Amino acid sequence: MKTDSLHLPSDSQVGNTRTPRPGLADYVSLEATRALLNSSLAARSARLAADDMVSTDEAAELAGTSRVTVNAWIAKGRCIGLSQTKRGFRLPRWQFEPLVWPLLPKLAAALGTTEGWALLAFLETPHGALGGVTPRAAIEQGQGKRVLDIAEHEGN
Repeated sequence: MKTDSLHLPSDSQVGNTRTPRPGLADYVSLEATRALLNSSLAARSARLAADDMVSTDEAAELAGTSRVTVNAWIAKGRCIGLSQTKRGFRLPRWQFEPLVWPLLPKLAAALGTTEGWALLAFLETPHGALGGVTPRAAIEQGQGKRVLDIAEHEGN
């Protein structure tokens, strides 16, 4: 039995199902990539410096617990901790509000992530399924179940 070659069907035999490989023109230039990364860093720095952000020590005081517990909550997706370029986290103060707090671990599980920036992006980005309202605003308006349903759909 001959085993030194493999016969693959041609495109005409199975239909053209191959995905063409992208050419160099299909990629963003190095300059555009650098500009995007720089703008992302600037946006993240601005968000970390916003008035609604607190340190882990301040978050611990708000929640009536220790900084160690807050760090464990961040790791588990129990609360949103945004990593900084330096050591430590900044946390949005609003997540400790009574309408938001109980939903956070459910949202993290539904979205399949505990990464703070990803959770924050979901909550603070206007969503078409909510008529252009952010999920955070929808939660604050009493639509937590609807937001959780959307997160479950997006997480799958």
